[in-house]
Amino acid sequence: MKQLLALSRLIDRTSGLVGRSVAWLIVAAALISAGNAVVRKVFDWSANSLLEVQWWLFALVFLLAAPWTLAVNEHIRIDIINSRLSSSTRNWIEIVGHTLFLLPMAAMIVYTSTLFFSTSFAQGEQSPNAGGLPLWPIKALIPVAFALLFAQGVSELIKRVAIMRGDLDEQAGHNGYHEAVVAAGDGQNGATKPAGDTP
Repeated sequence: MKQLLALSRLIDRTSGLVGRSVAWLIVAAALISAGNAVVRKVFDWSANSLLEVQWWLFALVFLLAAPWTLAVNEHIRIDIINSRLSSSTRNWIEIVGHTLFLLPMAAMIVYTSTLFFSTSFAQGEQSPNAGGLPLWPIKALIPVAFALLFAQGVSELIKRVAIMRGDLDEQAGHNGYHEAVVAAGDGQNGATKPAGDTP
């Protein structure tokens, strides 16, 4: 189990590094979008390539930050139900969900999107818009992103099994805003907020 947990930590670090790196591309996308709007209004000029770069940057952030989102437990869940389940039940839900849904889905998308990219690359596929960008580079991102997501799913499985075996302490909360949201909802019914929450 020590070796598996070491692998899990390596995957988590990789997901965090990639996610934090691409998150800054949102700033670049905003600047390009603002610049494109300005030159269109002031100089009555624009280019499809500028519009497509914004789409590329959004795709990079959305896909490559997904494993990091999973690693820090910030993915969407139904907190009002999940927070009321026992720790053991939550762990089993995570294990079943990752094993039967996340990992097979990610593996299938890696396989099919690799074929998708290969065809695009072989054809030298270009944007259908005049002056647009080639499409095969961004299509290469899909199998890479889902391979990273698959690896992060494996890391989450390792951690859940380790927690259930008692080899790893379960972290309190969700490492994000989820518990604070649930606590705030309970606070309206007279429940006490956890220490450290902002009023």
